[in-house]
Amino acid sequence: MPPGPEPSGTPDREALASAWDALVATARRTVTDGLVVGTSGNVSVRVGDLILVTPSGVPYEQLGPADLTAVGLDGRPALGTLRPTSELPMHLALYRSTTAAAIVHTHAPHATAVSTLVPELPPVHYMTAALGGPVRVAPYALYGSEELAAHVLDALRDRTACLLRNHGTMAYGASLGQALDRTAQLEWMCRVWLAASSVPGLTPALLSDARLDEAGRKLRGYGQ
Repeated sequence: MPPGPEPSGTPDREALASAWDALVATARRTVTDGLVVGTSGNVSVRVGDLILVTPSGVPYEQLGPADLTAVGLDGRPALGTLRPTSELPMHLALYRSTTAAAIVHTHAPHATAVSTLVPELPPVHYMTAALGGPVRVAPYALYGSEELAAHVLDALRDRTACLLRNHGTMAYGASLGQALDRTAQLEWMCRVWLAASSVPGLTPALLSDARLDEAGRKLRGYGQ
């Protein structure tokens, strides 16, 4: 994964307020879409040299403009009075090492279930290619630890999403919408694999590397 861009300067208040509104809306979507329960999971977005991130332990429906929380790429507090998410090391590791502009971390139920069963999500659908290939499972480590951040960074090598063993999901993108969409696609694929693999006497058909490469090439031209 190539390092991300290195924009400089502090964004203006309007840009920060707009980004924060989008971040809060995305965080609330993770709850309404069933990807998060309570305050589990977290969301962040990069604006210039700042990382806006959900604060630790605050229900998303309670977040407002005055709760804007931001840190620098070194993790030092930059804006706000609330403590950033406990998973900040994981977010910072991605921003320092990838092209990520936004990150979504959830405890999505089907994805978390799959993370306890296999080292890699079997490629049951061509949308696997949209995430860079078969989705790896990062080894378990204590939440919020540098060890977990290192495991996740390795699992995301040449990928845009991964599973965290006995924990959940991590996905990034060029925008909050893309990061959330990749999270939802991953949860859906996990649900499909669990359903297919639960049928007694039958084994799900899997896509070959060649089929995934073919789908990946076509997906790059998808949309308007």
